[in-house]
Amino acid sequence: MKTVEGPDETVVTVEEPGAHGAHGGSDAEAAVETIQREMTAFARRARASAGRMHPELSLVSYTLLGHLEESGGCRATDLATHYALDKSTVSRQVAALERTGLIERRLDPEDHRVQVLHLTRAGRRILAQVTESRREAFHERLADWPKEDLERFAAYLLRYNAAAGEGPLKERSADG
Repeated sequence: MKTVEGPDETVVTVEEPGAHGAHGGSDAEAAVETIQREMTAFARRARASAGRMHPELSLVSYTLLGHLEESGGCRATDLATHYALDKSTVSRQVAALERTGLIERRLDPEDHRVQVLHLTRAGRRILAQVTESRREAFHERLADWPKEDLERFAAYLLRYNAAAGEGPLKERSADG
């Protein structure tokens, strides 16, 4: 075991490679435990920083706005399916975004029974501001990383997220 300073200046205890091997656990198990713990810390920091970047825009709201921008608009049920969230959770998030004027509903031109969610001008503006703030924060945090580490980290994240729909970690709610 060794103590190191984490990326957010917190002190963390890290298992040294091979530390579990002699005690019945495996290095792979220890690595998975570390990954789980660090991804949980990452998610907590992301939620907290979202509020600091824009007080009215939670991490979930930011994510939903980003998807609406990327997709050019979609139904609330499409958002629920895409993020493996409960429809009632998405409905609450969508209602809050509508109240703040960041999204609007429009009739689908091909099927007038369907309402499609779209960003408003204000929604685009706030999304752009928060995206730029997040980009700056990532650049700051990763400024000292060698190019090879950045490329490897990006590839690992892509690989991990590509498998997100295959395992038991699907999210049920965005409220937590």
